[in-house]
Amino acid sequence: MSTDTPQKKGLLAKLKRGLFMTHTELISRVGGAIKTKLGPDPRALEALEEALIAADVGPATALELVSAVKAAVKDEAGRKGQEDIDLVKNVLKAEIERRLTASTSPPAVPAGVPKVLLMVGVNGTGKTTTTAKLAARASQSGQTVLLAAADTFRAAAIDQLQVWGDRLGITVIKHRPGADPAAVVHDACTAARNRKADCVFVDTAGRLQTKTNLMEELAKIRRIAGREIPGAPHEVLLVLDAVIGLNGLSQAREFTKSAGVTGLVLTKMDGTAKGGVILAIVRELQIPVKYIGVGETVEDLLDFDARAFAEAVVDG
Repeated sequence: MSTDTPQKKGLLAKLKRGLFMTHTELISRVGGAIKTKLGPDPRALEALEEALIAADVGPATALELVSAVKAAVKDEAGRKGQEDIDLVKNVLKAEIERRLTASTSPPAVPAGVPKVLLMVGVNGTGKTTTTAKLAARASQSGQTVLLAAADTFRAAAIDQLQVWGDRLGITVIKHRPGADPAAVVHDACTAARNRKADCVFVDTAGRLQTKTNLMEELAKIRRIAGREIPGAPHEVLLVLDAVIGLNGLSQAREFTKSAGVTGLVLTKMDGTAKGGVILAIVRELQIPVKYIGVGETVEDLLDFDARAFAEAVVDG
């Protein structure tokens, strides 16, 4: 993320504030790990690996990052004029950015076809709020947006999305509590076609990845959406609570199998020191991070930028 405009400087500052806990925990541990010279003291590298694991980057990723540091230490030309802490920071930033740079993009949606975005995840991740925030962003950019309240298992979820819809001036397609979620998606897709809407954001029920019947319900929703609108859902975004760290990896695995996840949204990054979990998830599943949440407002849901993330975590 370039910082050459006031707007981009503001976004980077917001990101740094949101990742303060992760940065502080990681860098304090890294600083403690390399009080001695990296080259002759293998204990320093072991401590560095422990520091990375504590940030929830995952054991495999931690080992790979330490290996990158070791390679840089051996390269005397690359190390010339750098203190050990600067060397480690530069290596970490470069490696984090490289690993998190998105290599995939969502399929193009033909002109005149409403884009359907399916929001999935377990309860408590901030999924409904994130759905509304993304809809707000789309609406503010001039798009015609619909919200689909397909979390019919919880009346509170329908009410919550309706409150957001009223606040944002966005129509919410909903049924009564307990109704078939796929029927809501059917009606939302039909409404989107009839109203020539640009996009539909579908809030699904928060479900445990271990509940087979609920995961099958997601498959049904996907089928209905695809039947009503060609190529739908065009994106499936998995909302993960960053506070739970590596526990989110099992969620990501199962949702990817059942729902065909195309992108990740990590919420509550401002409330955890475990922001490194992004690295573990992307490493295993090769799914790009699309957005991260660093606060409560619509403006606190940020487009993910690998370089800005690496700088915020390492440089603070």
